[in-house]
Parts: sequence; structure tokens; C-alpha cells
Amino acid sequence: MSSLWKPFSVSEGPCSSLEPRRGCSDPARFRTQNPNKRLGAEFTGVVSRCCLPGGSRLGPPRRVISAAAIGGKKITHPGKAILAGGIAGGIEICITFPTEYVKTQLQLDERANPPRYRGIGDCVRLTVQDHGLRGLYRGLSSLLYGSIPKSAVRFGTFEVLSNPLRDANGRLDNTRSLMCGLGAGVAEAILVVCPMETLKVKLIHDQCSLQPRYRGFFHGVREIIRDQGVRGTYQGLTATVLKQGSNQAIRFYVMTSLRNWYKGDDPRREMHPVVTAAFGALAGAASVFGNTPLDVVKTRMQGLEAHRYRNTVDCAFQILRNEGPQAFYKGTVPRLGRVCLDVAIVFVIYEEVVKMLNDVWKTD
Repeated sequence: MSSLWKPFSVSEGPCSSLEPRRGCSDPARFRTQNPNKRLGAEFTGVVSRCCLPGGSRLGPPRRVISAAAIGGKKITHPGKAILAGGIAGGIEICITFPTEYVKTQLQLDERANPPRYRGIGDCVRLTVQDHGLRGLYRGLSSLLYGSIPKSAVRFGTFEVLSNPLRDANGRLDNTRSLMCGLGAGVAEAILVVCPMETLKVKLIHDQCSLQPRYRGFFHGVREIIRDQGVRGTYQGLTATVLKQGSNQAIRFYVMTSLRNWYKGDDPRREMHPVVTAAFGALAGAASVFGNTPLDVVKTRMQGLEAHRYRNTVDCAFQILRNEGPQAFYKGTVPRLGRVCLDVAIVFVIYEEVVKMLNDVWKTD
């Protein structure tokens, strides 16, 4: 926490009890009226050569300190943000993965095949019928291994970028939160999300094959890297950067806007977890409607049929030409349910873990 110090002022002339001059103070009166002033608040330093009526001197110049209340910056240490983000990401994905599975299956289900699933319920029914309830968690390991570092990178990057931009009370304005969210999304896309999502999509897509190749996460990773090299885990990087960048820009912008509105003129007002969850759900919904088309393109670019597309633009053009504009919103409903729950859970857990860490991990 940083402290703000007002400049010291110097007074050279005699002080009058009727007209006290700036920079003068009566030590006896200060001790009488301010016996319990504590350090840790804002200080006004005063240097004076005379402090008694009539101008009698007290000797060499000396400093008299008076205290006033102040609020310092309320920021989150990047280390705490990384740890809290990782914990929040791991818990969240274990809760919401079945909705992610259904969303991915519907996005991979092309009309030209013809489509295998008639809707969300039909996808769930056929998956459970063919693979049992565990089928709804196929590919979880790839997301679980990735969700912890993904959320850690997201919140850690956001705090690193936003801390220098906060005002004296720790408040971040809406526009700056948009840019910091964009930076956090791009960082997590490159470092974690693209390889994680590619592996997840390939594992889920492989399950739809008549003769699945991959026996599990590590076997799938080994086979993909052996066949396609490390580049095989970075398919759809452009679409992933666009999707994650816009995702986090929208979410942090909406979340910060709602938080600033709720707190008003009192930046230290505490937010109840229920309020945080509601704001997080709204932020998640905004990101779904804002960038689902990019999510559909990203999913296609990372599937087992990605070789059909020359690049991200060609993929988008083929979807539009072969399936129509409505195809860009395939999987919106399951994604909406998952993302709203996802963002709400992550923000609540993140805030609560940070509070806990503040009690046991003291930082300046």
C-alpha cells in the first residue's frame, strides 16, 4: 500500500493567536487537542521558526507533524492474483464442463454431414446412451490441466497491467479495464488457451469417430504431437487470440463498470458474493453474445477436419457459404449457460481467495 504525503510548508514570520499563519502550530495546543493521533494516516509536515504569540522564537527550525485520514491504493499483489486465479479456474471447470462438452459437440456437428444431434437434449441423451455419464466429461483432463494456468495467467496479467493505472483510491476506470482485459485475454490465449483448446476439441471430436484413436489425455497428446508436431497444438491461434482477447475485454469491462456503479463514491464498499456472482453472470452473457461467431470459427479450426480450411478467414467464409449466418451462433444456448456460470463462479472464488490470502500473506 502506498502512502500519499503532502508537501511541507515553511513560515518565517511571527504567529498571531488571532490570525494563525499557514505553517505555524502551537505545540502545547497540538498535544492537548491531538493526544491520540496515530501514524499510518496522511501527514502534513510543518516547519516553523516561531510558534508562540508575539513572535518569540523556540530555537532552531523543527518539524511538527499533524495527521489526517487518508485512503491508499487498494491493489492486489500479482502473486496473489495468480494463485487465486488458478484455484478459481480449477474449481469452476469441474462444475461446468458438461455444458462445454455439449457446446463443442453442437459446434462440430456440421449440416453437410448431416447433423447427428437435433439439439441440446438429444446431444446429452445420445452421449449418455453411448458412453454413460462419464461421456459428458470426455476431454475434462485437457481443460482441467489448462484451466488452472489459464485463470492464473488471466488474473495475474490483469493485475500487472491495471495496478499502475488505478487512481489514489485503487479505482480503475471502465476504458482502462477494457484494455487491461484485452491484454489479459491475448496473454492467456497464446500461453495456455490455444494448445489447451486444440487438445480438448480433438479429444471430443475423436469420440465421435467410428474408431476413436485416443485412449486418454496423455495418449492423445503424444499422438497429436507425433503426427503434427507442436504446431498441431496451436491450430486456430489467430481465431483463439481474437476470441480470448475480446472475451476478457468484454468481461472485465462489464464487471468493472458494474462494480464502479455499485460502489459509487465509496471505493472501499464491500461487495457481497451474491452481488459479485450476479455481475459476473452478466459479464459472461455479454461476452457470449459478443463473440460466439469467433468461438465457432475457433472450434472448427481446431477440430480433426481443420485441414479443410486454408486459414481463419477461409473457415469463416465456408461456414457462411455452406451453412448460413445462423451457423455462427451454434451452441450459443449451452455456451451461455456454461459461461454465465463460469464467470460468476470464477469471480466469486477469486475475490474470496484473495481476501483469505490478504489475511495470511502480507504484502506492501
